[in-house]
Amino acid sequence: MTLDTWAIFVPAAFALNMFPGPNNVLAMTHAARWGFSTALIASAGRFPPFAGFVLAAAIGLGAALAASAELFAALKWVGAAYLLWLGVQMIRAGAGDLAGVSGDGRLRPLAAREFWTAITNPKAMLVFTAFFAPFVDASRPAFAQILTLGGVALGLELIAVALYAFAGAHLGRLTRSPRGLGLVNRLSGAALVAAGLALLFARRPASP
Repeated sequence: MTLDTWAIFVPAAFALNMFPGPNNVLAMTHAARWGFSTALIASAGRFPPFAGFVLAAAIGLGAALAASAELFAALKWVGAAYLLWLGVQMIRAGAGDLAGVSGDGRLRPLAAREFWTAITNPKAMLVFTAFFAPFVDASRPAFAQILTLGGVALGLELIAVALYAFAGAHLGRLTRSPRGLGLVNRLSGAALVAAGLALLFARRPASP
């Protein structure tokens, strides 16, 4: 790939990573509640699914997902149900969510949230597939190119996580009272419910 291609891909990929999707909402919420470092470490849970999506895009599974109405619908319902469940749980928990848990005992459930939020979102795989395609040189094997693009995108994802966690940590300093933290949880829960509803009504792209 040429330098001109990278000059377009990198800012476009970073803008995509900065989109306030469900995982970024979680990173901001975790940082507001438990600090920057906790949110950044917990975000490791999203990277195995995202790396899997990159590999799937490289071997063509994303195209299969786009072409299969049944597969897309099944994954869409699972993902929407999880986001709705998680959002309702956060709204109901208020300021008490994981409040009595510390250390590694807290990181595991937070990382699990990141993992399941990422892996149950079929739109994420389609985004990877559709986004990488215009940057692939058709005269060369696509597999290695997509893996390279995906590696760069995952690196940019880490930067985006850090920025969301940084913003969340500062938000947390302004809402240290139980009432303020409860409000953060409820707003974040409402955002996840909205994301779940949006996913529920999402349509797969038309097959080429």
